[in-house]
Amino acid sequence: MANTSARMLRLLSLLQTHRYWPGGELADRLEVSPRTLRRDVDRLRELGYPVDASRGVAGGYQLQSGAAMPPLLLDDEEAVAIAVGLRTAAGGAVDGIEETSMRALTKVIQVMPPRLRRRVEALRSFTVPAFWGGSSNSTVDALSLTVIASSCRDDERLRFSYTAHDGEETKRHVEPHRLVSLGRRWYLVAWDVERHDWRTFRADRMVEPKPTGARFRQRDLPGGDAGKFVQDRLKTRAAQYEVIVKIQAPAAKVKQTVAHWGTVEPITETTSRLIMKVDWFDWPAMVIGAVGADFDVVQPPEFGEYLHKMGELFLRGQKP
Repeated sequence: MANTSARMLRLLSLLQTHRYWPGGELADRLEVSPRTLRRDVDRLRELGYPVDASRGVAGGYQLQSGAAMPPLLLDDEEAVAIAVGLRTAAGGAVDGIEETSMRALTKVIQVMPPRLRRRVEALRSFTVPAFWGGSSNSTVDALSLTVIASSCRDDERLRFSYTAHDGEETKRHVEPHRLVSLGRRWYLVAWDVERHDWRTFRADRMVEPKPTGARFRQRDLPGGDAGKFVQDRLKTRAAQYEVIVKIQAPAAKVKQTVAHWGTVEPITETTSRLIMKVDWFDWPAMVIGAVGADFDVVQPPEFGEYLHKMGELFLRGQKP
């Protein structure tokens, strides 16, 4: 790599992974001699980057945390991820750091190149936050989110592969409307061009979303609220189990805990029926525990067996 500046940026990018790099491997990556590598490391140290070096046959280099924070070298995906995280924190997702997050976000956006700044702004403007508890292990690529948000902003059709809840894989052609952030998942609300109807798509199940270049005129979403539209669709989706539990507590008390996760029906003034459609039993078990009242499992029997096993697990944990 003949250009010194470009080579040093590449060296810094490799060192910022904070792994230990053997000198020979690092020199091979940069296509330079060990002597040139040592000079480049010295230049980084002069700029304030604390690079540790060890000598010998197994000698190498590693970037350590310093007393002051030198400039960071971020690729596009890392920069977008930082901006998205800071926006979430600035919105109150983490108590007590809203103001600090907003200051940091302002600095990050100011130094972003225009192409990334437009992506982050599109993600903010065309994402609808919706209240919903719980968590998810699903992950979605940050740049894919910005591609989807940009298509919403630009009224540009999208094509992507999609894996449905039952594992069926299909090709989709849609007119994107809004992204909805729900719990730890992201959903796209869009008009399906080939199915002639509104659909919701989990972003982590969308593979390689690509804008087609074809523009469209936005349609009126039924109800006009993208967040509520996604919640209503999730409630009607077929689930593996329908859990029904009779709880010795007033319906109003149970509703405060369940929120949008299930249906609560009063039986008497002091008892109620909880109905939840789920694929796993962990969440209804947590809800019942949070209510803190006696209960009877009506269905399914698998849920009763699950609670019995969890009870045995907790009892074992109490033994000295």
